[in-house]
Amino acid sequence: FFTPPLFFNPVEANKVKTSVYGEEYKKLENSFSEIHSGMEHNLRQMIAAEKNNHQEQFNNSLANIHQAQKQEDEIKFKAKDLMKQANPGADTNDVNYVFLSFVINFLPAGLIGLILAAIFSASMSSTSAALNSLASTTVIDIYKRLIKPSASERHYLIASKLATVFWGFFAIGFATIANRMGTLVEAVNILGSIFYGTILGIFLIAFYFRRIGGSATFYSAVFAELFVILCYAFTEIPYLWYNVIGCVILIVLAHILNPFFSRKSQVQTL
Repeated sequence: FFTPPLFFNPVEANKVKTSVYGEEYKKLENSFSEIHSGMEHNLRQMIAAEKNNHQEQFNNSLANIHQAQKQEDEIKFKAKDLMKQANPGADTNDVNYVFLSFVINFLPAGLIGLILAAIFSASMSSTSAALNSLASTTVIDIYKRLIKPSASERHYLIASKLATVFWGFFAIGFATIANRMGTLVEAVNILGSIFYGTILGIFLIAFYFRRIGGSATFYSAVFAELFVILCYAFTEIPYLWYNVIGCVILIVLAHILNPFFSRKSQVQTL
């Protein structure tokens, strides 16, 4: 059992320690360590009780652990309040520093460098791919098709560069919002789940349901995406289910709408 720090972001923790609230923060750190030590004792008792089938001792230890967790949460809340008093602009969300804290404090120096290099490489690779694909889609599918269909290649090259800059600023702005959604991994999965199901449904229709036309697929995709967004906004459905919901609704609705669009195209042909 390892006692975690009271706050995982060392920069913000050091700021409050060097402020006039430093003594109060150190007292909270000591109380946090004491509570965690007691929790460790209760955890060991609970494990021993489970092995020996002592249900009463198991329940008592579990109740003590829940009480200790509440006390830890109260201390963390007080610590964040001290940070805000010491620095009103302090970032009191430390969830994205948990993994980095583990890497820095427990892994050997060479492995730390490799992990950080892998993180930066993956981030730069995914970011560049996303910006390039967004810029290409914007220029080829929207700008060239709907706005300026007969311009020179140089013109489209400049437009693609401007589109890349635009999507870069858009991504930066969106990242400031996503930073408030909890852990980075959770935020990525939430945002992805809102759109992944609809995209998957479109690909499945393209590969396995080729008799379904583009119009039926498009309107079904719009409805499925709106339905998923409403589920996210007004229900407590776990976000990973949005992938299934969006995909299934899109495919089912496309099958229902396709005959109507097929008849319409036949009438226009006649």
